[in-house]
Amino acid sequence: MLGGSANDTAISDADMAYSASPSAIKSSRSAHARASSMMRPPMMRSSDEPARPLVTDREEYAELPSSPVHLTAENPVSTFSIDVDTGAYSNIRRFLNHNRLPPRDAVRIEELVNYFDYDYPLSHNGTPFSVSTEVFDSPFKKDAKILKIALRADDRKAQSMPPANLVFLIDVSGSMHEDNKLPLVKQTLHILTEQLRPQDRVAIVTYASGEKLALPSTPGDKKAEILRVVDSLQARGATAGEQAIQMAYREAEKSYIKNGINRIILATDGDFNVGIRDRNALTAMVAEKRKSGVSLSALGFGTGNYNEAMMEKIADAGNGNFFYIDSRREAKKVVGRELSATLMTVAQDVKIQVEFNPATVREYRLIGYE
Repeated sequence: MLGGSANDTAISDADMAYSASPSAIKSSRSAHARASSMMRPPMMRSSDEPARPLVTDREEYAELPSSPVHLTAENPVSTFSIDVDTGAYSNIRRFLNHNRLPPRDAVRIEELVNYFDYDYPLSHNGTPFSVSTEVFDSPFKKDAKILKIALRADDRKAQSMPPANLVFLIDVSGSMHEDNKLPLVKQTLHILTEQLRPQDRVAIVTYASGEKLALPSTPGDKKAEILRVVDSLQARGATAGEQAIQMAYREAEKSYIKNGINRIILATDGDFNVGIRDRNALTAMVAEKRKSGVSLSALGFGTGNYNEAMMEKIADAGNGNFFYIDSRREAKKVVGRELSATLMTVAQDVKIQVEFNPATVREYRLIGYE
């Protein structure tokens, strides 16, 4: 597998993989055992609530192409962009918890692998990230190997991170009334707010039929004031996301912190039905706005009208990350650790280039990051 982080996001325990047909690669028995163990499905139940009927008729996923096999003699170099999104894993778990297979396009291998923590070594001598590799027998194809390449960024403790200027952009439209949507968004924002430091700032923009500045930029030590606004949110109206995104960028730019963390955190089911609804138009708008130095990450919630295709593209265009939250436990994992770990940029517009020796590897195929 091949992995890392793309755009302006931080690299944090990201993985990538190649399936290769070698003529001279050896692997250890222990590596094969680890591979077999990694392929076994873990216990899926994560939700804090009992399973409920799953409605997915209106859910949208971007088409996922298949990665072709390349002959090394003709094309020895593989180049691709990477990121550290993990949303696919918790979304797939949601389907499996309801005894259903997920849609094919919901299964993104790199996000399944990146979901877990690995004991990769830290970088040394001031380099921004470390690189680890491992080769083991493929459990899927005889006489083939899997090459795993992993990147790990330097760990940054929360207290050592620069000040953060955050804007919570919250969908409060009627589609968000279900327990696994706005109520879970509120729980997630409670967890995030408790981590704020006095030097951090937070603004809250909400949107339904129209956009609203629910909380001007407020210091992070005024937690009661922030949470009072969060707790007052109610779901009603249509979903006009375009103008709200523009307002969120304006608020972030007003409180911009030079050499700090400036990010919008969008919490929604992705069901924009008023204003710009075209995925490419929204992506273009966000891509233009990122030139201001403000990034955008997306937190996905809910079922039924969940639009992952929209949110993933917006997060990629906004130089941010995408996560899917299906329970309070997942909220703690994402907001308590993963989101804070990716707020700090380590590298921008990251691309991986791997060159294979035709004398050693006959052909290869990229797994993930298609």
